[in-house]
Amino acid sequence: MQKKIVIAHRGASGYLPEHTMEAKAMAHAMNPDYIEQDLVLSKDNVAVVIHDIYLDDVTDVAEKFPEKKREDGRFYVIDFTFKELQELNVTERFNTKTGEQVYPNRFPKGKGNFKLHSLQEEIELIQGLNASSGKNIGIYPEIKNPEFHNENGKDIAKITLNILSKYGYKTKKDKCMFQCFDAKELERVRKELQSDLFLVQLIEFSEETKQLKHFATYADGLGPWYKQILDKKEGNQWQFTALVEEAHKLGLQVHPYTFRADQLDEFSSFEEMMQVLLFEANVNGGFTDFPDKMVTFLAR
Repeated sequence: MQKKIVIAHRGASGYLPEHTMEAKAMAHAMNPDYIEQDLVLSKDNVAVVIHDIYLDDVTDVAEKFPEKKREDGRFYVIDFTFKELQELNVTERFNTKTGEQVYPNRFPKGKGNFKLHSLQEEIELIQGLNASSGKNIGIYPEIKNPEFHNENGKDIAKITLNILSKYGYKTKKDKCMFQCFDAKELERVRKELQSDLFLVQLIEFSEETKQLKHFATYADGLGPWYKQILDKKEGNQWQFTALVEEAHKLGLQVHPYTFRADQLDEFSSFEEMMQVLLFEANVNGGFTDFPDKMVTFLAR
């Protein structure tokens, strides 16, 4: 049976603030197969590791740079130089209206001294840890909102691919999976920018589940929201949609997001969630905030 892969979602984000170097180092120690990087460009074209084009729900930007708020009330990564971004403190994700932490039992909001970092810095950390530990843990970068970057005159795909190439990530053999929600942009990465990396098409809407044939013309994998795989529960048995089976027929690997031990919704336990999706639905791997739990589960 093909090994199921574990992707540390934004690092060990169940334990430390997401996308911090500390969360990535902790994730590396937990032995996932890949560690994820979400990427947004700064004003001076540095690929910054952060989940959104906004800063206000994971940093203290509103206190440090109140004057940089846009008319919509948000603070944008793209309005700051990398030097300015490094002045911010990163915290556990919170609701900007209420100030409440999104996952109340995670690392306490506002504690610690966490900073933003660049893709280069993170790659050097992961490659350095691979060298010192003898492991070969891969990277799983995602370019965020390429259309928004484009409107602001920035080509995030090209900049990211250049960095990856410089650090030795060029082909499907190079322990790097490259993902994006924007299908046009991911197709451009394959065809126009001629990348030979393993490409993963992320999806979140039901209409996208009908476009698998098209995705398979340029992508190697599919990253669906895990709820798109579940159909209904009859007694103790889950029924599944045709998504995984259809993707596999087209040669696409399936890596759903996000396995969270503290957000179970339709499952009674994290073990049940992992058992149902990884084995009964037969996905190829998954994104998790708790890489240690998934690694331990798969080892059993």
